[in-house]
Amino acid sequence: MDAATVSLPPTLQLSLNLTDEQFFQLCQNNRELQFERTASGEPIIMPPTGGETGNRNFEITVGIGIWNKKYNLGKGFDSSTGFKLPNGANRSSDASWVKQERWEALTPQQKQKFIPLCPDFVVELPSPNDSLKQTQLKMQEYIDNGARLGWLIDAKTRRVEIYRPDRTVELLENPVNLSGEEVLPGFVLDISAVLS
Repeated sequence: MDAATVSLPPTLQLSLNLTDEQFFQLCQNNRELQFERTASGEPIIMPPTGGETGNRNFEITVGIGIWNKKYNLGKGFDSSTGFKLPNGANRSSDASWVKQERWEALTPQQKQKFIPLCPDFVVELPSPNDSLKQTQLKMQEYIDNGARLGWLIDAKTRRVEIYRPDRTVELLENPVNLSGEEVLPGFVLDISAVLS
């Protein structure tokens, strides 16, 4: 008798009605998985990234970290950090940054759980099996909830979409570097390591 295999979609969306505390505990009890939750409360389970995507995420996070150590204008976060957006969604970007004053306004308890705000800056780097359309919707959700700058970096097509409030999305083909603009003043990411 042949063993049956079950094929699941790259991301799995569940119908569960969980409180914020229950969702936090679900994430804490299953640290090997990455969870998000939609604004309507539906949990999403995402697989870990592969080696190439993980290395690209690392290059971006290191770049932000080096810049942040130099200028000390805020706090940077990696892909395992959860944010509770104003619309109620729980999201985790591949890299993010929050201005120092906004971080300092949080209570110690708020800093320990899902951070109850939208980052000022977010980066999404889709894995090969991720839906580009879903990632674009997620980027727009960040902007709609208060992000001031967002980069969607598609290594497969060597394209970068830049998201800003009240502006159309800017598309860059095979860029050499990306600017943090006025949100991350002085930050320039050499994108060659991310797109190679």
